Amino acid sequence: MAVSALELRPRNAIAVMDAALRLCARSTGVWALTLPGGAAVIASVLYLAEAVRMGHSLVLPSLAFTLAWFMRGVGQSAAAHHVQAVLLGPAEPTTWASLKAVLARLPSVFVAVAYLFVFNWLLFNLTLGIAFFVVSAQSVGYAAVMEGRGSVLRLYGQCSRLLGPARGTALKVRFLMSVQVLVFFNLHIGLNFLLMMARKLLGVDLTFAERYASLDNMPWLLFLAALTFTLFEPVRAAAATLLLVDGRVRQEGLDLLAAAQQLPTRSTGKPLGQRSAAMLAVLLGLGLLTGTPARAQEDAPRAPVTSSREAVRRLGQVAVACEVAGPEEDARFEKLGALGTGERGKLDRLVRAVERQAYDDEDCDSALGTLEQGLEQGSRTVQAQAAVDARQASARARDILARPEFAVAPPVEKAAEEPAEPTQPPDWWRRFTTWLGEFLKKLFERDEAPPTRNFTPPVVSGGAVANTLVVVIAGLTVAVLLYVLWSALKKNVRRKAGEGLEVSTLDASTLAGDAGHALSRPPEGWAQLADELAAKGAYREAVRSLYLALLSRLHRDGAILYDVTLSNWDYLSQFKGRMEWKPRFRELTLRFDFAWYGNTPVGSSGYQEFRALSAPMLAAPTPQEATGA
Repeated sequence: MAVSALELRPRNAIAVMDAALRLCARSTGVWALTLPGGAAVIASVLYLAEAVRMGHSLVLPSLAFTLAWFMRGVGQSAAAHHVQAVLLGPAEPTTWASLKAVLARLPSVFVAVAYLFVFNWLLFNLTLGIAFFVVSAQSVGYAAVMEGRGSVLRLYGQCSRLLGPARGTALKVRFLMSVQVLVFFNLHIGLNFLLMMARKLLGVDLTFAERYASLDNMPWLLFLAALTFTLFEPVRAAAATLLLVDGRVRQEGLDLLAAAQQLPTRSTGKPLGQRSAAMLAVLLGLGLLTGTPARAQEDAPRAPVTSSREAVRRLGQVAVACEVAGPEEDARFEKLGALGTGERGKLDRLVRAVERQAYDDEDCDSALGTLEQGLEQGSRTVQAQAAVDARQASARARDILARPEFAVAPPVEKAAEEPAEPTQPPDWWRRFTTWLGEFLKKLFERDEAPPTRNFTPPVVSGGAVANTLVVVIAGLTVAVLLYVLWSALKKNVRRKAGEGLEVSTLDASTLAGDAGHALSRPPEGWAQLADELAAKGAYREAVRSLYLALLSRLHRDGAILYDVTLSNWDYLSQFKGRMEWKPRFRELTLRFDFAWYGNTPVGSSGYQEFRALSAPMLAAPTPQEATGA
């Protein structure tokens, strides 16, 4: 929806920011055009930060960031075109129309993106950030590119010229953009609050997410900074376009023209300024109508002027054809464009006269003279109209302020203080509630701690005697417990020593049923069985019988404690027999393991060697058995 003529007035920085926020809140097209570029910038920044943190190559991340920045510039330019169409267009624009307009100026937009990036980088680094508080015209660069005026390589000068008196407002708007710092911290607090609510209410384990979303995590800070930057992209585009409109209003006096259009017309009498403007307009028209009737007939086929902008364009073409300054360099052309619809006929005659002299007569000198005269008269007419409109607007403002509703009310005199009415005694309900409140207050009051009294205790008191008795009793109890424990351990050691002297603790019938138990036969029985097996050629079984005979002998002698759960090498480690027999026992154990478990072939010679090694240990005298074995 286009802005009303009454709203075309100079605005301060706060009004521009407020208008930009309101426009972004009402128009979804601005968000649709700026958010894709902002999202691309966020993704590329996170990608670049992760590559730096991991030490990877920065070629692809830098390329992605460059492409995202160019995409962001295209979105900003399209959003500026969209905002300008919303403000000044006759109907609500579409995002596709803005995108088509940007594609038509895509080379200029790309040049502007690179120009602004390099310009801001150099400006910030060479001035140590001081230029941020002084230079601000480049903030409307994308909106100025969509205006299509001037060279893109002189973008800063073009922005300054379009802003005009609004350059100070642009600087203040840049200061107001520092509100992004508050948005940054609010985003951090809000996201952490959501994580806390999810953990408290839903019971979700978000420890990793809460650790990531902390201010000491650099990727999280970069994400918040990029998100804040993206959220303010629509506001930047809207503020830049509003600043250009404000600069145009201040330079062309559109606010005064809008106020003049709203004034009622009077049928009788004209002010001196109006008569002067009318006289200048008549002189302008009479000065331009210098052609003959024949020439007028020749000019008839030319198209009439439909607007002031059309007249300025055609006059500019004539100026360029005659090789003089055009509308881009001569500000008087812009003043002709500010003429109202009442002067359209006069502009039409001026255009026809200049074109006839330049094109038909091929007399550029006469055409330039007529054009110069028309520009001077048009400039004076615009100035006269501005002065008249200013006086009329001022008079209208004074009339409005003189209305009763704007009158300042006289100060109200304070009435004399009346004597206070005598208070009535409280009723029973108030007395009851007062008593109940005092009672509850006393009931829930904490008791004050009793005051401490310092006194010197006596040398010998009942408490000291009681403490001494407690220590003595505790010491005696510990001593008794230690004595009982020592006696039990000593008795257990004696019991184990007696068990080592036992020959067998198993029933003979049980041992006889287990043919693999070493104690199922005496040593002589295992040795006889070994000789029988060797006579049959079963040397491996014969070696096993000899080794079982050896284990039976050592158990009976008390050198080992036979147990089927122990291995042969466990018997060797707990060997308690004669020390000169331990190497022989190790050799016999090694040979038995190789022969029985390693399936090493054993012949007659191997059996005889095993028999010779075990013979001294098998022939040892058996010691007397302990009592009770």
